[in-house]
Amino acid sequence: MASGIFALLDDIATLMDDVAVMSKVAGKKTAGLLGDDLAVNAEKASGFVSSRELPVLWAITKGSFLNKLIILPLAFLLSAFLPSAITIILVIGGLYLAYEGAEKIHEYFFPHTHKKEKPKLEKLSKEEALSQEKDKIKSAILTDFILSVEIIIIALGAVGNEPLLTKVLVVSVIAIVATVGVYGIVALIVRMDELGTKLINLNEEDNSFSDKFGRFLVSALPKVIKGLSIIGTIALLLVSGGIFVHNIHFYHDLIENIPFPGIIVEFLTGLFVGFIVLLLINIAVKIYKSFSPESSQ
Repeated sequence: MASGIFALLDDIATLMDDVAVMSKVAGKKTAGLLGDDLAVNAEKASGFVSSRELPVLWAITKGSFLNKLIILPLAFLLSAFLPSAITIILVIGGLYLAYEGAEKIHEYFFPHTHKKEKPKLEKLSKEEALSQEKDKIKSAILTDFILSVEIIIIALGAVGNEPLLTKVLVVSVIAIVATVGVYGIVALIVRMDELGTKLINLNEEDNSFSDKFGRFLVSALPKVIKGLSIIGTIALLLVSGGIFVHNIHFYHDLIENIPFPGIIVEFLTGLFVGFIVLLLINIAVKIYKSFSPESSQ
């Protein structure tokens, strides 16, 4: 009896050790995408009235957990009964990530022209303000769903050869850490200006240390969000390039002997594929518009 218990404990310890090791591997694979997730959600969660930032962020966080409760069982079922679908979803997701990264770069160098309109001040009722807030929360949760699918599928791809129980535990750990970690950091970021304002108002002295540090935090917030956006764009291209390099075998064999570091090959691959997808989508949009009823009027 005692030997059986010790054997069970030994099996559990071995399983936990495998989960810890594979969680590190999966964490490295998804780190780039988490950077973009962080950048996107910091941008989505900012711009609200100060008193509503944390409630809005909590609503998005709950939506993110619900997204993962929907995605995880479906991903595990596919992994168990249709593992080839994981690779297909990975590649499709890689195309989307590459396109998104290329589109951000294109937008930076060739920004879309927007009609100049004078900003209008609107007096919104409480119901209208809450309605707009709900719309923004829904948009953020939808974006989170797309990114969550990619995070979970990439994590699942990293442990593709492991037993099913190890897969379930590792991917579940990554999903929980991704949600808690990303939204915890986002909460700190969006409250930077609030903390800065409190430091500025901490005492009546002019140009004290708290004043300087407070002004630094207030001015740093937009720069931090912009910096995260740049890092996220690079991460998108690296993650997508890595998906193509490691999951499309003929391409992997083609570039195997290229004398460049793997990270450069993956970035250039993601960049090239991204701009190809961007070009094809732009052509398709122009063709669609040329045949649409509005263009013929």
